[in-house]
Amino acid sequence: MTPKDLDKPQCNCGVIGSFNHPQAAIMTYYALHALQHRGQEAAGIVSSWYDTTKNKNRFFAHKADGLVLDVFSDSKTLTEKLRGNSAVGHNRYSTTGSASIANIQPFTINYRNGNLALAHNGNLTNTKTLRKELQDQGAIFQTTTDSELFLHLIARSRKENQLDQIREALQITRGAYSLVILTDDALIAARDPHGFRPLCIGRKKIDDEYAYFVVSETCALDIISAEYVRDVQHNEIIVIDRNTIETGEIKSFKIDEVTPQSCHCVFEYVYFSRPDSKIFGHNVDKVRRKLGKNLAIESPVLGNEDSEDKVVAIAVPDSGNTATLGFARESEKEGIPTKYEIGLIRSHYVGRTFISPGQDLREFKVKTKFNVVRGVLEDKKVAVIDDSIVRGTTSRSLVNLIREAKPTEVHMRITSPPIRFPCQYGMDFPSREELIANSYADEKAIGDAIGVDSLHYLSVEKLMESVPQEEGIGYCNACFTGNYPVQIDLSVGKFSTED
Repeated sequence: MTPKDLDKPQCNCGVIGSFNHPQAAIMTYYALHALQHRGQEAAGIVSSWYDTTKNKNRFFAHKADGLVLDVFSDSKTLTEKLRGNSAVGHNRYSTTGSASIANIQPFTINYRNGNLALAHNGNLTNTKTLRKELQDQGAIFQTTTDSELFLHLIARSRKENQLDQIREALQITRGAYSLVILTDDALIAARDPHGFRPLCIGRKKIDDEYAYFVVSETCALDIISAEYVRDVQHNEIIVIDRNTIETGEIKSFKIDEVTPQSCHCVFEYVYFSRPDSKIFGHNVDKVRRKLGKNLAIESPVLGNEDSEDKVVAIAVPDSGNTATLGFARESEKEGIPTKYEIGLIRSHYVGRTFISPGQDLREFKVKTKFNVVRGVLEDKKVAVIDDSIVRGTTSRSLVNLIREAKPTEVHMRITSPPIRFPCQYGMDFPSREELIANSYADEKAIGDAIGVDSLHYLSVEKLMESVPQEEGIGYCNACFTGNYPVQIDLSVGKFSTED
């Protein structure tokens, strides 16, 4: 089963940077494992090792298609091949379908200022313009990804200082990027001026010094027992080097002179990030509980007046779990008898492909991923809480599966508004024509199409009320509203939706 078969939006990649750890590649490996949800198609690690015999730094790389556990199944790859005390790693989810190993990150170059390895989460919006300009100047591209643009821009910069070269490249590119960059003597990280994607800093005491890490989500710090230090701020470049190890100072620079209001991706809270992570400085779990709470306020599922049976609230696991808790508790608070139950069991061992025995492929794909708990659902009014509906095909199959358990009614509640527009900042959605919200007139028609007794999406107003509110902090909700905060190259998607 491929990610696209699951009929969910896909996030484009997770990134890791490790600095000053004697087992940097191993730490990066475990951190990538914690971020597997951000990309399941390929993984890679590049490590940095100082060769004392030749008095120069050497980079070592290992990357391949597959899950992290598969790509690094040979322990010698981590312990012998990927030597050194610094490393960067990348989990890849591509949206153009290219299987070329050349597209798997981290990317590396050796240019006049030394070695450089780069891993990117996000999506640039001025790719076609930049790519054409560079090709006209003689650049030869080795991949079909927008991430390669950073390397060309850095290498071609006339600035003498490597940090200035990187800063200039970031000022030229537009769109979403959370980057980790490994040089011969430093770990550099950056978030675009609007801060679409999350990125944070952690550290871990090793003997008398600290090792430092930069990761997409804090769950990657937890697995390696590192402490959270802070987020990389939007419009910020940070530098971690030997001076950081000696003084504890993380150097900070602005990308653009004027820092705009942030545009954090609201869908990171709704679906992408793990519930045990802290992103944009806040706990994902708490936000999802509030999404469920506001969903119950806005559209409760009422029990039967002539029955003492409670409404059974079940989650579509795993992203719907904590939202369902919020939904059930708020419903009870409002005087609606509601019981949170585990009505769907998710299999975490579904392979990337499987053989369908001649019947509807979609139905079997859903059944390999989910199974119902019949005793929970039979003869009950069921409220199904999910994070989103994209094409609607999987939702329809899931409702059919739940109906097999013979509930009296099935109601679906979605913790996000209808998805009507494609994302241009690092998520993979189908075309507007494929989105079910653009194929039907209203919620009732969509509900009828997927086979539920009622359907309600959380309103945009309630969604924005649910996410943390801070001065100077804003959110991107373009996939729901069509309000794109950064200008889009009309050709975006041809070259720039790979990472």
